[in-house]
Amino acid sequence: MTRDAAFAGEGKHDGLNMTGYWVDVAAVGFFALEWLVYAITLEHTAYGRDSLSARMHAYRETWVRDLLHREARMVDMQIMASLQNGTAFFASTSLIAIGGALALLRATGDAQALLGALPLDLSPQPALWEVKCIGLILIFIYTFFKFAWAYRLFNYVAILFGAMPPAGQRDTPEAEAHVIRTTRLFESAGQHFNRGQRAFFFALGYLGWFISPWLLFITTAAVVVVIWRRQFASNAWQAMGS
Repeated sequence: MTRDAAFAGEGKHDGLNMTGYWVDVAAVGFFALEWLVYAITLEHTAYGRDSLSARMHAYRETWVRDLLHREARMVDMQIMASLQNGTAFFASTSLIAIGGALALLRATGDAQALLGALPLDLSPQPALWEVKCIGLILIFIYTFFKFAWAYRLFNYVAILFGAMPPAGQRDTPEAEAHVIRTTRLFESAGQHFNRGQRAFFFALGYLGWFISPWLLFITTAAVVVVIWRRQFASNAWQAMGS
């Protein structure tokens, strides 16, 4: 092979690498944009105010107001304990997922060998594989912080439940103010919990990037369709609107 032919081959290879690089960038940009647009639509638009989460918030306020009329509130505290336990479970699961992603980062060589042995060679460059792993770790760290903060807020809500004025004072301005502050804190706890779950769903879509950037487009779109349907077209959404 002549020197000119060798340089031509290298230029062609570099061109393919650059094309693949921009496909990866576009896929990750699409993933981040879909996550951001969905979150903004759900939490900050009139359309999102008809979601399943928004409908459930109305029942949080109903619960707090009904609590004000009850003297015996042990059942309410038990329900709060179940909410706290569920949130703690997801927080601990996030830590396990972080550990798994770190193990995946350390196994770059094994992953390269495994993907390279497939009939269709899907092995990325080691640096790109590590970038993918770091991105997954960051998603799970974000998820952990959301669930941990939601757990803390649910604890605060439980304290406010305990500080609820007695039923005999339910018509006082102080009782009304307590209901409002408890409801707002309750809503914030639920919102952070929902953000943590949303991050889990998008993390599943992100896994498609480990196979191919083209698959990341598909898995991201699939995640958006699934979570949109649960919020706006599921049986649960219909039941809460009846």
